[in-house]
Amino acid sequence: MAPITTSREEFDEIPTVVGIFSAFGLVFTVSLFAWICCQRKSSKSNKTPPYKFVHVLKGVDIYPENLNSKKKFGADDKNEVKNKPALPKNSLHLDLEKRDLNGNFPKTNIKAGSPTDLENVTPKLSLEGEKETVSPDSIKSSTSLTSEEKQEKLGTLFFSLEYNFEKKAFVVNIKEARGLPAMDEQSMTSDPYIKMTILPEKKHKVKTRVLRKTLDPAFDETFTFYGIPYTQIQELALHFTILSFDRFSRDDIIGEVLIPLSGIELSDGKMLMNREIIKRNVRKSSGRGELLLSLCYQSTTNTLTVVVLKARHLPKSDVSGLSDPYVKVNLYHAKKRISKKKTHVKKCTPNAVFNELFVFDIPCEGLEEISVEFLVLDSERGSRNEVIGRLVLGTAAEGSGGEHWKEVCDYPRRQIAKWHMLCDG
Repeated sequence: MAPITTSREEFDEIPTVVGIFSAFGLVFTVSLFAWICCQRKSSKSNKTPPYKFVHVLKGVDIYPENLNSKKKFGADDKNEVKNKPALPKNSLHLDLEKRDLNGNFPKTNIKAGSPTDLENVTPKLSLEGEKETVSPDSIKSSTSLTSEEKQEKLGTLFFSLEYNFEKKAFVVNIKEARGLPAMDEQSMTSDPYIKMTILPEKKHKVKTRVLRKTLDPAFDETFTFYGIPYTQIQELALHFTILSFDRFSRDDIIGEVLIPLSGIELSDGKMLMNREIIKRNVRKSSGRGELLLSLCYQSTTNTLTVVVLKARHLPKSDVSGLSDPYVKVNLYHAKKRISKKKTHVKKCTPNAVFNELFVFDIPCEGLEEISVEFLVLDSERGSRNEVIGRLVLGTAAEGSGGEHWKEVCDYPRRQIAKWHMLCDG
């Protein structure tokens, strides 16, 4: 056989060809990767972000709906603005595209007290393509307000009511509030949110999200209450409490709105309403109620036994009905709290029976620098509890609190019980 010979030029050409093919492969791979990244980025930007509010409620069949309009970003905004039909200037249509980052609408120059402005309100609104009617009771002239009422004006709440006959559900949409007072003196603004309760049973309680630093919050949150027959709607009432969130103390109460549903016809479709926010009437009764306590000081073990026995004649916490009271006990030494305890909650009663015993260790000899604070609170799920009344027992306490404390100090190892009137919290 003849030997196979390969020229040196053929060996030199092989690395060149391999290098060319490698370069083409690298360029193709980089181009493909860049194209995939661009496609993913564009698909993410075109997606509408989810915007649904979840309210954690116990034992209540309530489901918040999606917002009436979804926010869209990018070039779609311009197309939507061009395709939107022009609305009258005085229409109450809520244009979600014109809201700022807090969800607020730009302020308009419409005067609330002008009769001509109220006449221009259109009775039919184009929200979700549904039929809406404006309640004649919701349009009230403010020309008859006295100077004192004008000074105490707390704003206006806008909302809508509807009954879904197919789902047998009562639907409430909290749209917005306008002209709220500033509760923060430093920033001259508020962080408002709204709590709503269906009366008289107080079983259905919901609240909106908090909107930061605004006096004209636009909530636009819808709450659907299932299992309420239409025949029962006339017997109910809606209670709205408008509050301002405070991170470091109890939330400030701006005001309230009470809407009896008797006489309101929801069979014709959605009804748009607005009401003036009024100052909250926290207590209608003259007193805060009474609390029965029993105390015993054990000098040998240096302990103080406190028994919270009963409470009676507790006032209504608000117009929504009876309180859900419980008692918080704070032990102070030299004006510094060193221990705290609390009783169980008693549901819907002005005359609560607790019968709960607490034992506190006293860090010093004697009770001269010791005082005990009792706070009777109304339990509110999902928000900070409101103080119904307060009582302090100690050496510096006045009235029955000081007398009771003196007897406890003078007669150790003896259980001494007394009724006490509660004072403002």
